[in-house]
Amino acid sequence: MFANRIHTKLLNSVALGLLFALACTRNSAPWHDPSPHRVQFVTVEDGTSLEVLDWGGSGPNVVLLAGSGNTAHIYDDFAPKLTGFCHVYGITRRGFGASSHPASGYSEQRLADDVVRVIDSLKIASLVFIGHSMAGGEITTVAAQHPNRLLGLVYLDAARDPTRDYSQISKALESAHLHPVTPSGPKDNSFAAYREWQLQRNGFAFPESELRNTYASNPDGTMGEYRTPDAIFDVLGQPPQKRNYSSIHVPILAIVSLPKSAAQIISRNYQFNEADRRAPVEDAFTKVVAYIRVDEKSVQNAGAPVRIVELPGSDHYVYLASPDDVLREVRAFLAGLPTHS
Repeated sequence: MFANRIHTKLLNSVALGLLFALACTRNSAPWHDPSPHRVQFVTVEDGTSLEVLDWGGSGPNVVLLAGSGNTAHIYDDFAPKLTGFCHVYGITRRGFGASSHPASGYSEQRLADDVVRVIDSLKIASLVFIGHSMAGGEITTVAAQHPNRLLGLVYLDAARDPTRDYSQISKALESAHLHPVTPSGPKDNSFAAYREWQLQRNGFAFPESELRNTYASNPDGTMGEYRTPDAIFDVLGQPPQKRNYSSIHVPILAIVSLPKSAAQIISRNYQFNEADRRAPVEDAFTKVVAYIRVDEKSVQNAGAPVRIVELPGSDHYVYLASPDDVLREVRAFLAGLPTHS
């Protein structure tokens, strides 16, 4: 009996040791993207391939394009919400994330050609583009040049005029001695800590997969340097092209983030404490709203139905800041489209 008890204790000790070792192994396992997508790469020219994410789903084909500085993984949280009523893809443009980083090929036309080559390669027909920010240029170009390929366009705060001179706004903000907000003394320099800072500052955070695709991972697992060199940003979308919406003949949904006040701009984007410097910021806010109104009017020149939805108080990343509102509008928009181009 005594020998049996010793044997049982020994087995329990071994089992506990194995469990502890297994737990340590799990804790040290490499991070994996939890978003339910399939990853593939499509060659768009010799030596250049683009990362394409496929979340699946049923319904019309939808291709998501990110804004400047982001990859398709910026949609890793939002895209699965669309799969109940459409088949969702995402493309990471050249120069970012896991896509190739060639030294050239960053004009708006070349970037649009890249998108066309991807949808040709994957045989994605009768699709809807959803583009954020800078992607408004790519989807406008493709729609104007390949109208028979598309069912509609969705601009996520993406209808800004890239040729506009923003120097007056910049000068107004500079005169207020504002400083862009950056993380200050996070508890560590992990990806999780950066997301927590974003959440506290903006009320939303980028998916961790997006951060891991835009920043290097240090050997110790901490967040490293930004992966896209400044030289690429210097030529990205250059020269800027004024949008010609009159050449678009498919329905458009334009979702616009409209700041409620100068205070919103200050609190989310800048460090600002002195009330006597508020006047220049109020001036900048007035100009920003006026520019947004001009952009909305330009979109309405399209040769097809246009629906403009303003989301007051939201953020430039409208699909992260106001996902339910964007999801509702996109669902309704897709439901009203023809079933073929």
